[in-house]
Amino acid sequence: MTQTATAPLLVIAAGGTGGHMFPAQALAEEMLARGWRVKLSTDARGARYTGGFPEGTQIDVISSATFARGGLLAKALVPFRIAGGVLGAALGMLRDRPSVVVGFGGYPSIPAIAAAWALRLPRMIHEQNGVLGRVNEAFASRVDVVACGTWPTQLADGIEGTPVGNPVRSAVLTRAGAPYIPPGDYPMKLVVIGGSQGARILSQVVPDAVAELPDQILSNLTVVQQAREEDIAAVEQAYAAIGVRAEIAPFIHDVPRQFAEAQLVIARAGASSIADIAAIGRPAILIPYAAAARDHQTANARGLVETGGAILIPERKFTPESLAQQMKTVLEAPDWAVKMAHAAMQHGRPDAAQTLADLVETLARKGAPT
Repeated sequence: MTQTATAPLLVIAAGGTGGHMFPAQALAEEMLARGWRVKLSTDARGARYTGGFPEGTQIDVISSATFARGGLLAKALVPFRIAGGVLGAALGMLRDRPSVVVGFGGYPSIPAIAAAWALRLPRMIHEQNGVLGRVNEAFASRVDVVACGTWPTQLADGIEGTPVGNPVRSAVLTRAGAPYIPPGDYPMKLVVIGGSQGARILSQVVPDAVAELPDQILSNLTVVQQAREEDIAAVEQAYAAIGVRAEIAPFIHDVPRQFAEAQLVIARAGASSIADIAAIGRPAILIPYAAAARDHQTANARGLVETGGAILIPERKFTPESLAQQMKTVLEAPDWAVKMAHAAMQHGRPDAAQTLADLVETLARKGAPT
């Protein structure tokens, strides 16, 4: 749909990782389809993920920073960089007033949400994880709506959340509910994904676990695995040593297709990964990141595991032996694998982007509170 200069404007604030950017992209797609104009406010890191955003999204790269990175000088400059970003965002909003501002978390969302609060614009945040991130927690009492992707979400006293699910991109929706081919004596695919930065522990453990699988499975298996650049050669050598076909890359560009073709997915428990797995409907083994703030990845995984769509292995118990055992549970039991796939799909929220978009439009109609 063509957007006009008089169309309502949505400012989306997100950045840092794919976990923030992918649901932001899904909302952008939905709002553009509804005739809105969309601006994305992000930083240089977030800009790396904008390639998948739909045409028509205006990308504003703003100044922001975090105390979590850099030396003493960089940390000393953080407040000034954030203040500059807030000022720039506020000036932009005064020139082109948004109807709603939505933050998806991560420090790059600070300037736009802070500016919206200062200007008393309608505003909301969307939290992907089962525990509020630091930025969303700071703004939870300063926005009109706290939309929650994982439910229940741990919220501070006095904060009410609205469960909407985690929006998935249109590329995922086109694969939603794709027929699942259960494991059998024919070519099979194992997809291993470790979040936006990859996961070294998956590179270390998964090849050794695959080596313990029966020869009948190995002869049919292809592995598609995400790995850090510095780990790729070692992972490729490990699979070559056991005669398993493998495609190893630092970033898997067509995740929806790979998930749709997979008999089994092994992944970290990032909220976006879980949303994609559930929307498409695939059995999964999840290894929550133990160092995640407040163990939010375990909270993310809980719903999918409880419905029977995934198996959870805590990182402290994540060994080649334990993983191989759980892989056999799926790959040697096609009927069980089908049940897991169906359970995963039942857990999915393919309508999450529409639900979130409805909240945006409702908030726009109400306007900002006095």
